[in-house]
Amino acid sequence: MRVPTAPNFSEKQHLLDSPASGAQIARIGKYDTRDGTSDFDISIAFNYGQATGSPQMMRWVTEHVDLVYNPPYVDWGVCLTTGSTAALEQTVRMLCDRFRNDSIFTEDYTFATAMETFVPQGIKVFGINMDEQGLLPGHMDHILETWDAGDRGARKPHLLYTVPSGQNPTGATQSLERRREIYRVCQKHDIFIIEDEPYYFIQMKPYTGRGTEVVGDDTVDEFLTTLVPTYLSMDVDGRVLRMDSFSKVLVPGSRMGWITASKEVIHKYLCHAEVANQGASGISQLIIWKLVDETWGHEGYLKWLIDLRTSYTRRRNALLAACEDYLPMDIASWVPPASGMFLWLKLDHTKHPDYQRRSLEEIEVEIFQNSIDQGVLFARGSWFRAEPHKELKELFLRVTFASAAEEDMCTAVQRLSAAIKKSFQIEL
Repeated sequence: MRVPTAPNFSEKQHLLDSPASGAQIARIGKYDTRDGTSDFDISIAFNYGQATGSPQMMRWVTEHVDLVYNPPYVDWGVCLTTGSTAALEQTVRMLCDRFRNDSIFTEDYTFATAMETFVPQGIKVFGINMDEQGLLPGHMDHILETWDAGDRGARKPHLLYTVPSGQNPTGATQSLERRREIYRVCQKHDIFIIEDEPYYFIQMKPYTGRGTEVVGDDTVDEFLTTLVPTYLSMDVDGRVLRMDSFSKVLVPGSRMGWITASKEVIHKYLCHAEVANQGASGISQLIIWKLVDETWGHEGYLKWLIDLRTSYTRRRNALLAACEDYLPMDIASWVPPASGMFLWLKLDHTKHPDYQRRSLEEIEVEIFQNSIDQGVLFARGSWFRAEPHKELKELFLRVTFASAAEEDMCTAVQRLSAAIKKSFQIEL
């Protein structure tokens, strides 16, 4: 396979059949290990493996965790996963029991697939209020201090699920001080943290307006210093299980990631993995190892992430500029995301001519249908509520800049604006 290398990560550039492309050819044979040309080959990857993952991939992951996160205790470990959704399902099954009436905390608006993981297991979910930096530690502490199992219909939560960087759907990123405050609340009430970080490396510099030149970091060290430290890096108690994934930064189809936690937690997780999925795909491990270890190495992989962040920053800026140009500013508002791939739009429903006669759900559906008619899609905010049985009090839309070309952003936002204006009866 043809592999791009720094600094020429452009697809068009690395497909050029010339030395100037900077591309490398990575070859995988059946008996490379026997022949002494590689440490991993098809004869190994196509066979049954360990549920932890192959020794080759485990070594790379362990080195990566130590290099980037550096957990502050000795007895931590890692285990490969078949993606973060599967890892979350197994973790919740391991730590929660519906027959104990267990419950879990998460952000007030949360990853919809996480909800689809919790609810079928009979685990009650309680949302924590949010601001532009994500969940509010004061509200979390208040809920725990005043918990009444009878009124709540569940035991006091012992588990927090959070997406600290570029949270899905809100795009919120917790600052270092916010993470420290949340960690202190978890220490106070003995809460275990599931840290889901698919967007961690897509932390972007602040949006300062249209026309700002987007420049990547010069060095890997500079890049790493710009990343907000993780819960794992401040975990002095061993109360964090961090989930990493290649899905949002490399290749979703690999269905591969890993978890990091204390060795005791890893051992229990491994017992579940051995009977749940028996480990990540061997061919996925081989291809990714060939790329991130044998071809790129740690520095090359981090340079890839630098390039990826630069690309996402340009897309984010293009979307925000289009929103400034076309959305009705007296109705729509937003906080520029500092990480991830989502923009969370808030619509002032009190400006809608029918807001006192119709429910917010009805208005939301109307805007959604108008958007479909205009040829553009967004995700309805109500889909992401942690407690969907509660009355909807605010109107949100989630849009993404993950895959649309920069030149298509204006067209998409113009169509979305037309859908909103039609619902709010604003002259086009």
